[in-house]
Amino acid sequence: MFCEHRWDRSLAFGETVFPCPRPGPAPMLLWLLLILAPGRQPAGALPKALLLLKPPWSTAFEGETVTLFCKDHHSLAWEYVSWYHNETPLRKQSGRLQISKSGHYRCKTQRSSLSDPVHVQFLPDWLVLQASHPAFERDKVVLRCRGKEEEDIMERTYYKNEEKIGSSYNSNITVYPAFNDDSTYRCTASGMYILGMSWTETSRPLKIQVQELFPSPVLTASPSWPIEGSPVTLTCETWLPPLTSRTRLQFCFFKEHRALGAGWSNSPELQIPTMWSEGTASYWCQARTVIPRILKTSPRSQIRVHRVPVSDVNLETQPPVGQLIEGEDLVLICSVAAGTGTVTFSWHREGSERSLGRKTQNALSAELRIASVREQDAGRYYCAADNLDGPVLSKRIRITPRVPVSRPVLTIRGPRSQAVEGDVVELRCEAQRGSPPILYRFYHEDVPLGSSSAPSGGEASLNLSLTAEHSGNYSCEANNSLRVQRSKMVSLSITVPVSHPVLTLNPDVAQAMVGDVLELRCEAQRGSPPILYWFYHEDVILGNTSAPFGGGASFNLSLTTEHSGNYSCGADNGLGAQSSETVSLNITGLCKNKVTHITVGVIGCLLSMLGLAATAALVGRFRTQRKSGAIPRNIGSVPGPDPPAQALHSPPSLSRPALMELQPLYSNAHSPRTHQKGEVFHQEPAIVYSEVKRADPYDPARQDREEAAEGYENVPCTSLALDH
Repeated sequence: MFCEHRWDRSLAFGETVFPCPRPGPAPMLLWLLLILAPGRQPAGALPKALLLLKPPWSTAFEGETVTLFCKDHHSLAWEYVSWYHNETPLRKQSGRLQISKSGHYRCKTQRSSLSDPVHVQFLPDWLVLQASHPAFERDKVVLRCRGKEEEDIMERTYYKNEEKIGSSYNSNITVYPAFNDDSTYRCTASGMYILGMSWTETSRPLKIQVQELFPSPVLTASPSWPIEGSPVTLTCETWLPPLTSRTRLQFCFFKEHRALGAGWSNSPELQIPTMWSEGTASYWCQARTVIPRILKTSPRSQIRVHRVPVSDVNLETQPPVGQLIEGEDLVLICSVAAGTGTVTFSWHREGSERSLGRKTQNALSAELRIASVREQDAGRYYCAADNLDGPVLSKRIRITPRVPVSRPVLTIRGPRSQAVEGDVVELRCEAQRGSPPILYRFYHEDVPLGSSSAPSGGEASLNLSLTAEHSGNYSCEANNSLRVQRSKMVSLSITVPVSHPVLTLNPDVAQAMVGDVLELRCEAQRGSPPILYWFYHEDVILGNTSAPFGGGASFNLSLTTEHSGNYSCGADNGLGAQSSETVSLNITGLCKNKVTHITVGVIGCLLSMLGLAATAALVGRFRTQRKSGAIPRNIGSVPGPDPPAQALHSPPSLSRPALMELQPLYSNAHSPRTHQKGEVFHQEPAIVYSEVKRADPYDPARQDREEAAEGYENVPCTSLALDH
């Protein structure tokens, strides 16, 4: 069961427990008055003393004591302290006061004024809400919910304006009340009885008024009535409570709506070197803390001065003369050494009727900004100042903007359109704009080649004798100490003439056989591609081959006996032809296939001759026997009717001696076999085998075959062996 007031903790286990009685009158509202007044004091008054508590809680239980201390702006006071209880002076004058009665307490030391009252209460309650003392605006305040028997409390809950703001078992909470905070705080404590029933106690409400950290400042001037042209010191007066002496204040001074000096500073004073007459101009100041951020403003005040005429007008430039770079802003500063009131400043350039600008203000100097000065803005400048007594002119100064170099342009000039190894080319670098002197540097693939200076501006050049390694990208750089600019890349391709080529034969032999295939290899060690190679036999052109990417080229030749002699080659890439040395080659012998064919032909002829001789002998013998009647006319004929008359004069169809004829029997003329040996392939020649066959001596084609045999000649064969 839950109730708003605690149960009697003396009840024994098992006894009857009744609900807590209805609470009496509402608890008294507890006020913690940390400060009742804003604390403003007239200028020059002593700062207020600060009353401190130990322990630092403004609420305590009855029977406890609290010790009071009084602290002035410097330190704790240990004697000659005046104490007050409910505005009644106390006799005790020591540095501390021990109290046990509720009421408002104040103190004062010899170096401070009366402190603000602090309300301390001693309550008979079982649970009280305590707030730490002192607390300043936007500073933290510690709230502690304290019971007479702390060990019985299981949970503490804190409320602000009846809204829960936190809970804990034994921890305090921190709040940051604002100045003049009107919120009400309270806390509750809860626990459990032995029988498992819960109880809750509620503290009296607490309302906190926070002391302001420092009073609003007051602006003072010294002297209060300055003479025009004399210095004036402005002071922004305020003070911090003694306990917050480590807090830093910053100050800023204003004239009308314009900040004076460098803005915010840690000094409460600002010195105006020269005060001018400005009618009813008002001055004021602000003071602030950084942590926490608190800003307060002083009332406005007026300072009246007397006016003097302007004198010693001077014109200055920013940047200084001789350091202005084209494209930068030029600031013309016109100032006067003396003069009060409203001053009109104007700026002029010789040769121009109209002024460059005009300003009227209450100051000893004024500025005119000319944006992005160009080279054509060079000239003599001056300014004028007037405060109703007539304009006063400054001296004239010459302003010449320095021009950074523009991006240079690199050109390469040579004796011909295509650069050739050995040529001398000129690298020329020029920046169209830029104040002299200009230093030019030349680069090849970002590697420096050299430099050249142009003392009066313009261009510079560098001569370079070309080699093959000079091909690539070139650039130049211009530097006149204002800017460094690099040109675009320019590519240069150097053509190298071909060197004398070298002719080699493959196979590399002094003698070759007819029918071999010979490779002529021509190569120039140097020369830019493409290269055209020509091949010669006894100065007669055999053919040509191109090498688009450089290197060598080859030409294959099937050899005959006429190919013996001297060979050479030439190389040309458009820059002049070069010839190789002569290489001799002797073609001897016949190829193996031809020897075989001739041998077979000779054997065939011999066999044919033997066959013809045998046939002639047989024919002669046959005629002799026929004349003598030894052989019948129709020997070997088939029986039948007699042949026609014309058949008597034709050659017999049977039993005639036959002529010998070579007929193909078999051969290896099919695809020849190839044998690999090392890197060379050999092919066996084709051999034809024949046999003797009888032929009809009256065969009309016999004469043609004999003539064909007699017309046989040596035909060169082509070698089937190819080298790799």
